[in-house]
Amino acid sequence: MQAAGSTLSTKPAAQTIARSAATAAERYGDRPALRHRSGDGWAEVTFAQAAEVIEEAALGLLTLGVQAGDRVCVLANTRVEWTYASLAISSAGCVVVPIYPTNAPEECEWVAGNSEARVVVCEDAGQVAKITQIRDALPALEAIVVIDGPAGDADLTLEDLRARGRDQGDRDELVRRRDAVTPDDRCFIVYTSGTTGPPKGTVLTHGNCSSVGAMVQEIGFVTEHDVSYLYLPLAHVFALTVQIASFDVGTAIIYFGGDPKRIIAELAETKPTYFPSVPRIFEKIYTMATSAVEQAPAEDQVKFAKAIEIGFQVRELERDGRAVPEELQAAYEEADARVFANVRALFGGRLRQAVSGAAPIAGEILRFFVACGVMVLEGYGMTETTAVGCVGTLEHWRIGTVGRPMPGVEVRIAEDGEIQMRGPNVFTEYWRNPEATAETFTEDGWLMTGDLGAIDEDGYLSITGRKKDIIITAGGKNLAPANVENDLKQSRWISQAVMFGDRKPYPVALITLDSEELVPWAREHGLPEDVTALGEHETVRALIQDELDRVNAKYARVEQVKRFAILPRDLSQESGELTPTLKVKRNVVYERHADVFEGLYR
Repeated sequence: MQAAGSTLSTKPAAQTIARSAATAAERYGDRPALRHRSGDGWAEVTFAQAAEVIEEAALGLLTLGVQAGDRVCVLANTRVEWTYASLAISSAGCVVVPIYPTNAPEECEWVAGNSEARVVVCEDAGQVAKITQIRDALPALEAIVVIDGPAGDADLTLEDLRARGRDQGDRDELVRRRDAVTPDDRCFIVYTSGTTGPPKGTVLTHGNCSSVGAMVQEIGFVTEHDVSYLYLPLAHVFALTVQIASFDVGTAIIYFGGDPKRIIAELAETKPTYFPSVPRIFEKIYTMATSAVEQAPAEDQVKFAKAIEIGFQVRELERDGRAVPEELQAAYEEADARVFANVRALFGGRLRQAVSGAAPIAGEILRFFVACGVMVLEGYGMTETTAVGCVGTLEHWRIGTVGRPMPGVEVRIAEDGEIQMRGPNVFTEYWRNPEATAETFTEDGWLMTGDLGAIDEDGYLSITGRKKDIIITAGGKNLAPANVENDLKQSRWISQAVMFGDRKPYPVALITLDSEELVPWAREHGLPEDVTALGEHETVRALIQDELDRVNAKYARVEQVKRFAILPRDLSQESGELTPTLKVKRNVVYERHADVFEGLYR
C-alpha cells in the first residue's frame, strides 16, 4: 500500500470561523478585503468595514430568534453579500447551508427541508419566488431575507436585517455566542451534487474549516499581499475555502461582476495575483491563446512549439534552483516578448499563481501555461475534505500530478488503487445519515475518496480515474474515460466530450460543439451558422473526426473511440448535465442520451 504525508504538520486552529471576521478586522483593519462591481467601476471594502456589516447582520439574525446550531441557507450567486451573510451566520453560532442559485425549487426544497433551515437568505425576487413556492413544505422556515430590491414576497431585506441588528441587537449575546463556538461545532452543511440519489449534506466543522487557513499559512500558498479573483460559486466548497483562507491570511477578494462572458476582460481589468478556477475556464483561455497558431503555416507552428519547450525548460530550472544557461535565456527572452507576455496579459499581467481543481485538466494545457509564466497548479480535494488534500506549489510541482499532501494531511493508496485520506480537513459526518457516513470510512478511520491514483517516489499524487467512472468493455478491459475526454476537449471545436462503453464491444463518445469557435469559422467557410445544423454537416463531422483521430493515436486500440455523435446543443447547468463547477454529471448524461449512445452501436 502506497502512502504519503506532508513533511509539515498543521498548526492548531487559532480560532473558529465564528470569530473570523472580527479577528481579521483586528489584524488587518483598513487594508482592502473585498472588491466588487459598482456601476462602471469597482468598490472596495476594508476588513474593518466588512466586519461591521457582518456584525450588524449577525445581530439582526439574533433578533429573528435563531439559536446556536440552527441552520440558515444562502441562495445566491457569488457576490460580496454572500460573504457577509455567511460570516454573519457563523458569528451568530449558526450553521451555513449553501444552495446553488441554479437549483430548481424542488432541489431547494430538499436542501432547506432536509437541513430544517430557520432562515433563507435569497439574492433577488427570482430566488425568493423559488422559496415561496415551496414554503408550505418547509415547516421549520420562519423568515426569508432578500439581498436585492424591495422585500416583495420576502419577509425583509438584508438592509432591514442590518438595521434591526443596529437598533435591537444584543451585542453581549452575540459575543457570548461567538466565543462559545468550538472547533467541533458544525460550520457548514454542503450538499453533494446527488447524481446517485438525493444529495447528502456534508457536515464541515469549524475545526475542518480553520485547518484550511492554517494549512495555507503554513506553506505560504497565498499571503496578505495577494489579490484573488473569485467567480467560482460560493455554494461550492472550493470557493468557500478561498473565502475562509482570505479572512484568515488577509488576502483581498475580487468578486466577478456576474457575467461569465466577461471573466477574461475582468481578469485584465483587475489584475489579480491569485486565480482559483476549474479546468473549463483554463481550457477556454488555452483555446483563445492557441487558436491562431493552429491556422498558421507549419513553419510557424514549429516555432511556437519550440518556444513552449524553451519556456518550460526555463521554469523547471527556476523551480529546481538551477542557473539558466545564457543561450537558453536569450532564446527565452525572445519567446517571452513574442508569445509569453501576451498570454500573461490575458490574466492581467500580475498573476503569481492559479489553481485548477474540481475536475481533471490536461497536462498539455498546464505545460503551456507554465511555459508562459502563468503558474497553473493542480490541486486535489473534495467536499468531504473541505476542498483540500494535495496541491502543487511554486517550489514543488510536477505536471501530471496534483501535488503533494498539504500540512497535516496523509494520503494512501488501497490495494484496489483507491485514494484514501485522513487529516484535520476531513469531514465528520453526513447530516443525519449515519449509514452513508459509515460507508465512507475504512475500519481504521481513513476516508475512501472513490478516486483511483498512485503516489510516486517523491510523494506526488496522480489521479488515474474514478472507481464509479471506470468503463469495463465487453472484452474485460478497464478504461478511464477522463483521459480521452480531456484530450478531446483540447480541440478548439469541442466544448464537451463524454465517453461511453461499459459492457460494450468498444468505446464511443458524445460530442458537443464550441459555438464561440465554430460559428465564426463556419461563417468564413460559407457553412450554416446555426450550431444544430453544423453538427449534422459532413464538413464539421470530418473536422471532429480529424480531432478524434489525433486523440486516438495516443492510445492503444482497445481504448480508442470508434464512433461519435454530435449533440445539437451544449451540456449545461440548467439542463442538469453540468455541476456548478462545470463538471459533467456522467450518470445524468448517460441516462438522458441513452438512445444516442445505443444508436452508435447499431
